[in-house]
Amino acid sequence: MQALFFLHDLWYIDRNRERERNMIDIEVQDLSKEFIKGKKILNGLSFRVDSGERVGLLGQNGTGKTTVLRILMGEVRPDSGTVRLPPNKKIGLISQIPRFPAGFTVEDVLRTAFEPLKAMEREMEELSSRLDDVSAMRRYGELSHRFEAMGGYETDTKLNRIAQGLSLTADFLRQPYDTLSGGEQTRINLARLLLEDTDILLLDEPTNHLDMRAVQWLEDYLEGYAGTVLAVSHDRYFLDRVVKRIIEIRDGKAVFFSGNYSFYAEERRRRLDEQARQYEKEQKKVAQLEAAADRIHLWAFLGADKLHRTAFSIEKRIERIQTVDKPKTERMLHQHFESRDFHGDTVLAAENLSKRYDTKTLFSGLDLTIRGGGERIALIGENGTGKSTLVRILLGLEKPDTGRVVLGPSVRTGYLKQDVSFPDPWKTLTDTLVYSEQGFTVSEARNRLAAFGFRGEDSQKYVGELSGGELRRLALCLVMKGETNFLILDEPTNHLDIASCEWIEEAVEAYPSTLLLVSHDRYFIRKFAERIWELRNGRIIDWPCGYDEYLRLSEAQPRTETSKAPPRDKKQRQKREDPQTLRRRLTVAEQDLAHTEAAMDKLKAEMENCGSDYNLWIEKDGQLKELQAVWEQQYSRWEELSEQLEKKENS
Repeated sequence: MQALFFLHDLWYIDRNRERERNMIDIEVQDLSKEFIKGKKILNGLSFRVDSGERVGLLGQNGTGKTTVLRILMGEVRPDSGTVRLPPNKKIGLISQIPRFPAGFTVEDVLRTAFEPLKAMEREMEELSSRLDDVSAMRRYGELSHRFEAMGGYETDTKLNRIAQGLSLTADFLRQPYDTLSGGEQTRINLARLLLEDTDILLLDEPTNHLDMRAVQWLEDYLEGYAGTVLAVSHDRYFLDRVVKRIIEIRDGKAVFFSGNYSFYAEERRRRLDEQARQYEKEQKKVAQLEAAADRIHLWAFLGADKLHRTAFSIEKRIERIQTVDKPKTERMLHQHFESRDFHGDTVLAAENLSKRYDTKTLFSGLDLTIRGGGERIALIGENGTGKSTLVRILLGLEKPDTGRVVLGPSVRTGYLKQDVSFPDPWKTLTDTLVYSEQGFTVSEARNRLAAFGFRGEDSQKYVGELSGGELRRLALCLVMKGETNFLILDEPTNHLDIASCEWIEEAVEAYPSTLLLVSHDRYFIRKFAERIWELRNGRIIDWPCGYDEYLRLSEAQPRTETSKAPPRDKKQRQKREDPQTLRRRLTVAEQDLAHTEAAMDKLKAEMENCGSDYNLWIEKDGQLKELQAVWEQQYSRWEELSEQLEKKENS
């Protein structure tokens, strides 16, 4: 009997282990990787991501985040360690840009996501001519059920929904794919992967090349996404909304945080402070013991030889005490924007501004005023609406078609442009500062470069060797030197890691004069903007409030559609309107309603049994409200299908 119990326990343990393995989508054990001999960017990295989790992968630039994603995709082989992924699940990496045949339009590329469905449809069409054969009829029935379950009749609707969400207009869908920029191709392949119903999404800076509305749509989409998400991103607002857990790569290993970005930032700071306190406490104790050991050794030399053993014992104790490493913190940029006093009432006044390129009108009839007093304005809008063009017109760098701009007499502007470039890529960083308008000495240039993270030999790099983030830091070196009272920053956090974004925020926070921000970084806007200028449909909507209040107020305003549904194939339309298909979908909707109602009834019963546990009751009540929202959506869908079926049967 004991043997039977033992065998049962083994079976139970094995079954639980198998269940646990099935719940894990990504498992990484002891990964190591070095590209330069002796410099390991991954050094024993281990982590796991469970099915359905949303996890952010963070770390400074160069810590190996993208390398991890490429290892998971099989593009890069680790030097050691193992990676386990479920063999029956589809995994996709957003940063990959595959090749497509010449002549493919954007829509053709998107429709490659439906190739498995198209193959099924072709086989069904071939089988439909042989339905008198029993085996053919059985195979047709199996395919038909799978085709419907996989959304085969809803491909056009799904394509249109994702195209609208990512701001892909009908004209854009007709463009040849190979004429698009790298950023546009990245956006198209994001859309393609979303259409493929990938089980595991690896997102490498997914919000790059997306405007604010498209990013918000992506966040909403991922909220309802059933699969697993591992995201590398510098978009802190995106991380706050999407991820529920953070894995930070630090010194080649994984450090874990159970929360979104805001939790991570606070908890990381708390852990570093605690580590610093523990380190200081240990060092103080070590110093006391070392002093005691030195004294005892001295006494031993003076004649008490046996005391050496006591001193050696103390030294061994010191070795056991030293368990906490000195905390490593990033060197922060502590430079501030230099400012000068403003005298006057108006910083800027613009009247009847308009601008068009060829047949496209960006904006017209704009009247803008910025008063003195240190206003902080964020200029926002979708890509292509003309935000950067408007900024150049306000600065006098570009002429408007109509209207004029007048700056106050004591206004001195500073400008960080979106696309940072320098006239001579073969100048060193030091020479770039020495021969700039600010006229640094060599010593001043090196000191300033060091303050902006270019230390030692980095100051002798050529400008043309710099990455996008390094170019931005070099531009900030120059912009922050001039004395200004009206500062315009166009996408100031582009290409910067999170630590660098925090550097800029520190500088902006200390800037006392007027500020105009053009940015898609909602975390940055939310922190600083006191007024929102939204450029929409060629007009400026002036919101005299911060970003959170803007979101609340703007939700009530209707937006025009950015794209139209692609024309549906006649055969697809007939299938979609088939009464039999509608009845099946209606049955599924009724089952969904029944399941949700049963779950709601169960929660209500649990709430009645909570007794005096008020916190538990609150938790159950929150779950019940979420289920009620789901039920309302399901009921609306059921009503829609019922009406469609009734109209079809009565026609």
